[in-house]
Amino acid sequence: MSDQKLHDAVMAALGTVIEPELHRDLVSLKMVRDVRVEDGAAHFTVVLTTPACPLKDVIYQRAKQAVLKVDGIRDVAIKWESNVPADGRIFGRMQLPLRSILAVSSGKGGVGKSTVAVNLAVALAQSGARAGLMDADILGPNIPKMVGLGFVQPTITPDQKLIPFEVFGLKVMSMGFLADPNTPMIWRGPMLHSAIRQFFEDVAWGELDYMIVDLPPGTGDAQLSLAQSVPLTGAIIVTQPQSVAVDDARRGLAMFEKLNVPIVGVLENMSGDLFGEGGGERLAEERDVAFLGRIPLMANVRQGGDSGHPVVADDPDSPAGQAFHAAAQAIAARVSVLLLTQAPTIPLNVIK
Repeated sequence: MSDQKLHDAVMAALGTVIEPELHRDLVSLKMVRDVRVEDGAAHFTVVLTTPACPLKDVIYQRAKQAVLKVDGIRDVAIKWESNVPADGRIFGRMQLPLRSILAVSSGKGGVGKSTVAVNLAVALAQSGARAGLMDADILGPNIPKMVGLGFVQPTITPDQKLIPFEVFGLKVMSMGFLADPNTPMIWRGPMLHSAIRQFFEDVAWGELDYMIVDLPPGTGDAQLSLAQSVPLTGAIIVTQPQSVAVDDARRGLAMFEKLNVPIVGVLENMSGDLFGEGGGERLAEERDVAFLGRIPLMANVRQGGDSGHPVVADDPDSPAGQAFHAAAQAIAARVSVLLLTQAPTIPLNVIK
């Protein structure tokens, strides 16, 4: 068989391989590139919808098995690239090169929401994604301490934009870098609205695949300001397993639904003997949204936040570190599904 016929046969075989999240074949999704056949070996590139793809191994096995069925093909070599889909509303409304904006929210304080936001952002960055972390808890910013920066003031570009700090592979901005940590901030709703908007428009973020926004707890002005002024790709709801936390998380989830913000899913934090487990999963089932996993209650998670060394950076192989990585992969997959099946997208550069 000629190389051209082998090429066509390989493409036909790949056209039978179904992407497990999007439920369409790799060829129609335009995920296959640079197919060539040399000496009985099929070489091609698969372009994933996220570098944090949790089902990469499944896609590899399916593609390999399909291509090896082609007569004349004895070996398969696959290269991997990623092209994270973009939420076209963000560039359309704000002219910002952010592919997605994800709010991390909780119905009440004390459930470890900021810890979750930090570790998810770092995990996404470790996967190879371009990630940013915005601390939208204007009145009580904790992110600077949790990433080991403390009170340091950012520099400014010639066009008067704040330059975000870069740490653990991600870009970070917080009111904690701009305000005296010993002075209380007493702001009303309109001031919060303006500050959150400025954190998008007056910061030199550059191109990002995932902007993680750490919201204050509750369902107040900050949540409403963010949802009304920024096209949110989705919301991640964080809860403890205990019923009182789940009740508050339910209210927070309902608020985002009323504001027409898609729910990426529910993440159960502090799971284990002290608070029990299963409350987050039951909430996800009740509201028919994705369950993103559970993070075990472990001392190294708290220690990482206090010391400015997130557990996914310092102890990635621990149960908590692995749980955060799995949750980040689940979130990335859900965002790809949301954007490729519901929202208009803008093609941007492929990440190699």
